[in-house]
Amino acid sequence: MKLLLRKIHTQLYRFSVAFFYMLVWPVRYYLKQKPERFKYINGVRRFIIRCSTFISGITFKTSYEVPIDWSRTYIIVGNHTSNLDISAINLSAKNNHVFIGKEELKKNLVLGYFFRTIDLTVNRESKISSFRVFKHAAEKLKQGISVVMFPEATIPLVYPPTLSEFKNGAFRLAIELKIPILPVTSVDTWKVYWNTGSQYGSRPGICHIFVHKPLETAHLTMDDADTLRDEVYETIKKKLGIA
Repeated sequence: MKLLLRKIHTQLYRFSVAFFYMLVWPVRYYLKQKPERFKYINGVRRFIIRCSTFISGITFKTSYEVPIDWSRTYIIVGNHTSNLDISAINLSAKNNHVFIGKEELKKNLVLGYFFRTIDLTVNRESKISSFRVFKHAAEKLKQGISVVMFPEATIPLVYPPTLSEFKNGAFRLAIELKIPILPVTSVDTWKVYWNTGSQYGSRPGICHIFVHKPLETAHLTMDDADTLRDEVYETIKKKLGIA
């Protein structure tokens, strides 16, 4: 019975996302016509998230280790255990930002719109695609747009999810461009909505998000990339309470 209710809730959540996505079609169409309007698309995304999660009883509570200067540009890195992680970071990050995600997301009804307009996609099987996406990410950062990456690259398939090893692309890019890293821990989004929701479903609840203090990279060299990666990994791991 509990699993059935969670699966019903998953369908309610998905329906609410699709409903509000279609509701803002005129706005989406207007913004998509010219690239200079793309900076407003994150506002549309926040509207859809806030409305759909309200209807389905999902809320986000964000805590900050220190006050964040949102006028600065960051490479935002977080752990990835739920499809709610994108929503969590979108609401927690108060500046203009784009996500990097897998190429298949372009086919998603809702996410596809954002990954065809402001967000960046990568084919994980192609080194050329990886090179291109980091080049595009660098261009965004130079324009003052923060970039959000999940260095685990994918959602773990085990339940409860673990913290997988981090890839070092985000950290090398941060050092190359002297952009601070902003770690974000999604503490328990997986408890509310795990993966696609098909196996364990979803439920109303509070998702706790923790934004750590920024890590400066201006004094680092490429030789420090692995050390920076490991520092962020341990920071998020500690917040998750993983031994």
